Amino acid sequence: MNTENEEILRVVDTGVLEGRLNIAIGQAIIEAHQAGRVPDTLRFLRFPPTALVGRHQALNQEVDLEYCGRHGIGVARRITGGGAIFMAPGLLGWELAISRRCFAIRSLPDITRHICEAAAEGISALGVDARFRPRNDIEVGGRKISGTGGFFDGDTLFFQGTVLVDMEPGQMTAALRVPAAKLQKRALDSAEQRVVTLRELLGDATPEMATVQAALAEAFAKRFGMQKRAQELEPAELEEAQALYQEDLGQEAFVNGIEEPAAARGDLAGQRTCPGGTIRAYLRLEGPAQNRVRSALITGDFFVTPPRVIYDLESSLRGVYLDDLEARVRAFFDAAEVEVLSVTPDDFVAAFEDALAERNDP
Repeated sequence: MNTENEEILRVVDTGVLEGRLNIAIGQAIIEAHQAGRVPDTLRFLRFPPTALVGRHQALNQEVDLEYCGRHGIGVARRITGGGAIFMAPGLLGWELAISRRCFAIRSLPDITRHICEAAAEGISALGVDARFRPRNDIEVGGRKISGTGGFFDGDTLFFQGTVLVDMEPGQMTAALRVPAAKLQKRALDSAEQRVVTLRELLGDATPEMATVQAALAEAFAKRFGMQKRAQELEPAELEEAQALYQEDLGQEAFVNGIEEPAAARGDLAGQRTCPGGTIRAYLRLEGPAQNRVRSALITGDFFVTPPRVIYDLESSLRGVYLDDLEARVRAFFDAAEVEVLSVTPDDFVAAFEDALAERNDP
């Protein structure tokens, strides 16, 4: 039972908005929460048909841009890590901006479990048996009905998820370039077999979107011991979102900012696939002996907190001798305040070692 002493969970529904603006609103909520201007917040959001790549992914590698252009499908980049996803009005997005103090547990993997179990309870209340599957999925009968991911920025945890209520799977598989290896890992012929919607499970008994939102809000409020309260975004949040959209998150420079280097450029490319996702590492060398790092690029569908730490790692490797590369990567993670979800410094080292193996091939 709720009491006057319980914390408030602000519940906001922003409806269907253009993809890049949706991303900008999420960042604006983070900044307002960090500044103490708004309480812990659960936002529900929806998109027109939109392909969303993860924060560290190479755009062309994950999205069929030609198909999206021909069919009016938007393209945006999330501020969270993870893999590319497809969103449409029949798919519900949810995101939490919540204080670290709400969790007795501290590690990101444990907090991910805590939040995903709450989301699974909310989805199960709709008449299905939803279960958390590590590292960050929620499944019904072994098929994905929700994907999640997030990061800490200071004291604020920003965590996002989806609920596949109703969708056209063919549009999703055409817009996204789903790696064959990901399907083979689960013995699937297509990405459509991997996902399931409430519509497929419940048919005519599929609940309205408002009912889905209410079930999730109740589950989160109960899990966090909070009193949910429906509210609107603050005018200052909307102003900040517009500024972020115009200056950064809505612009092509941000969305297209990570691209896989062309093979003709001479970059060495390596890859490490682990439980936490795939890390791709690219190295361009310099010096008479080609034994120093001129530039490094790291892409993939992994989660690292905070996301910007990857750019700091790339910068720290410039000019490093190859003999010192492993030690520099490990020293960076030892010194940085970094949290990872199912990936380790060993995985980043392995990706670079795989790239350097090309240098030694005849």
